[in-house]
Amino acid sequence: MIDIHCHILPGVDDGAKHMEESVQMARLAYDQGIHTLIATPHHRTHRYDNEQASVCQAVEKLTARLEAEKLPLTIYPSQEIRLHKEMVSTFNRQELLTLAGSRYVLIELPFDDVPAYTEHLLYNLQSQGLVPVIAHPERYPYFAKDLSLLYDYIEGGALAQVTAGSLTGAFGKKTKKVAEKMVTHHLVQLIATDAHNLSGRTFDLLEGYRALEKVAGKETVRAFKHHTEQLLRDEPIRYVYPKKEKPKRLFGLI
Repeated sequence: MIDIHCHILPGVDDGAKHMEESVQMARLAYDQGIHTLIATPHHRTHRYDNEQASVCQAVEKLTARLEAEKLPLTIYPSQEIRLHKEMVSTFNRQELLTLAGSRYVLIELPFDDVPAYTEHLLYNLQSQGLVPVIAHPERYPYFAKDLSLLYDYIEGGALAQVTAGSLTGAFGKKTKKVAEKMVTHHLVQLIATDAHNLSGRTFDLLEGYRALEKVAGKETVRAFKHHTEQLLRDEPIRYVYPKKEKPKRLFGLI
């Protein structure tokens, strides 16, 4: 399996605290069948800035340690980039990392409110040949209240990545229900762990795929796995288009 979103690099954000924890996380990932990770430390948030060079260096150090531990796990450098107005210009200056060097870029939105410029910025990124991937949309309250907002972004060419733990219920019943709705309405095309540590928010991709199968069947699981392979090869991701009828609001969900 391929995990496109995790915080395994030591001491760079709210993920692994040190190298030993990173190694233990890597072993946990490998033991459940993950052979490839994309390391996505937070970038351009109020708390964290992980520049391209430092991320690549951290991946090199962790890879060397895993080789010494005889853990055959491939790790690619990337970032989970907080949405900001200057994203296009920072990409043009080659300051940001896409997912494993592909056309796909992992974007984190603000949790309190979606900026008015979001749709325009997503369009501008695509005009530069990039494909925005919205991280964990099921955990943003504004999407939970109105799925049609996410529908508009996907219809406009963006993709979205659901968190495995959201489908398993690790983030609570409400988030699980929202995640399932997004799956059944074809509003998410990728699944990842967003692993941060060894317990709680950890590598649970296998469980996530099992939960996905219960919601949408084996064919959807096969499709999602294929999507991660296409992403890694920097190929266009072929996915089921969102339903023409916009999903109704999920009243009472926050």
